[in-house]
This record gives sequence, structure tokens and C-alpha cells, in this order.
Amino acid sequence: MSSEIVILRKEDFAKFKNELLNEVKELFDKNIKKSKWLRSADVREMLGISDSTLQTFRINKTIPAYKLDSTWFYKYEEIIKALEKGKIR
Repeated sequence: MSSEIVILRKEDFAKFKNELLNEVKELFDKNIKKSKWLRSADVREMLGISDSTLQTFRINKTIPAYKLDSTWFYKYEEIIKALEKGKIR
């Protein structure tokens, strides 16, 4: 395997990010029921992230989260809004 350095222009990176956001939305719509409330495992699978990354998102309030007893819940609409907020236009 050879490693090579690839340089991206801002425009190319923005395009990639927008395409990735759209793919995540499509996968989410296909694989996760659009129920109002999602559990941590659903969100981790949807975003392809680890437990610790999701915890960081909660702590930093990147994604709003709600706790009932020991279970964390997330609203589908708020996750989509958080993704849109980070979108480069």
C-alpha cells in the first residue's frame, strides 16, 4: 500500500460534506423508524459513531439529549437540525 497526500480545496470539502450529510439522512430514513424518540444505539448506528463520541456530543450539547432513569433518548428532528447546523453552505 502506498500512501499519498491529497489536497482538497474548500469547495471540494464542502461538496463532500454536503453529500455525506445527504447520505446519512437517506440511510437514517431507510434504516431507522422516524419515531419521535431514538435510543443511543440508534443514534450511534445512524451517525456511525462510538459511545464516547456520542457522550461528547451530549456533553458539548452538539446534539440535545434527554435522560429517563439510566437511558438516554434523542429526538429525530433535533439530530437532523444539528447536522444541518454543521452544514457548510
